[in-house]
Amino acid sequence: MRSRPLLALALVGALATGCSEEAAPEIVRPPEVVRPAPVYDPDLEPAAAVMAVVPAEATVLEVTDFDQVRLSLGFGELTSASDKGVRARFWRRADQRSPLLSRGMLRDQGYQQRFGFTQDDVSWEAHFTGPAIEGYVVKFRDDLDMSGVARAAQAADGPLAGATVVAAAHVAAVGATREPTESWAAEPELVDLVGQTSLSTYVARDCLRVEEAFGRDVTGELAPSPAADLAGLDALGAFSVGFGGTVVSVRLGPARDDVFDRARLAERLPATDPDFGTGFTDPVADPVGGRIGFQLGDGPVAAALAHERQLPFAVCGG
Repeated sequence: MRSRPLLALALVGALATGCSEEAAPEIVRPPEVVRPAPVYDPDLEPAAAVMAVVPAEATVLEVTDFDQVRLSLGFGELTSASDKGVRARFWRRADQRSPLLSRGMLRDQGYQQRFGFTQDDVSWEAHFTGPAIEGYVVKFRDDLDMSGVARAAQAADGPLAGATVVAAAHVAAVGATREPTESWAAEPELVDLVGQTSLSTYVARDCLRVEEAFGRDVTGELAPSPAADLAGLDALGAFSVGFGGTVVSVRLGPARDDVFDRARLAERLPATDPDFGTGFTDPVADPVGGRIGFQLGDGPVAAALAHERQLPFAVCGG
């Protein structure tokens, strides 16, 4: 029988350790995951890359990957040198279809005439906020001459006024930290929420109060069953929302039994304004990974709901 060799091996092992008394069980611990020291890595997905310069005191990060937006709409080669009509057509489509967390901070600024570049030369931009902080990071295309950006930063007016420009990295920033060890990249639970290719990414350090998620305190309006759904949610910390071309990926942290309830919560509670179901449809849940997947409905509405923090699945609970 096949069991005998295994039994013999077990017996030999027992003899090797002595038979006079039972050996103490050996505790096998998983190897410790050693994370490298955080650094700014431009080769990472934008939301992952920018974390190394987002100050620890920031509470919300919004990243819009304009390179991915252009690719998704069939304008992958677009720059400020492209035909003006083509550029205008791209922006009409982006505004109408795409989940933009930023409209583009350099749009309509007259920068092309003054400094030789436009929003069409931006690869991605990130905005972060907190109770006592507000800032941004703009990443320009790698072949852009950054001398015009440097002049814009030295100007007395315009959105880039006063920005720190790192020409070698093709980056301009305000409020960014110079110490990666004091950034979001130093916090594994935040780093683990990003990294997938997205058109835009919303990350929050903390869950949402009910009045944030619905635009008002709805607890007094709830029937017993929906009220129980809300009260029964597990506590929630940081979370992220990644907007793809057709799918929205929500990350709440690993091993969450409440993702099924959170995925359907908006269907049982009062409507948001605009309606959550217009932007997020057909939810599916993954309790092991702590993820919720939605089909992307109206892209601009979905992005507006995230920007305005009207996300029922992210209420605090607990």
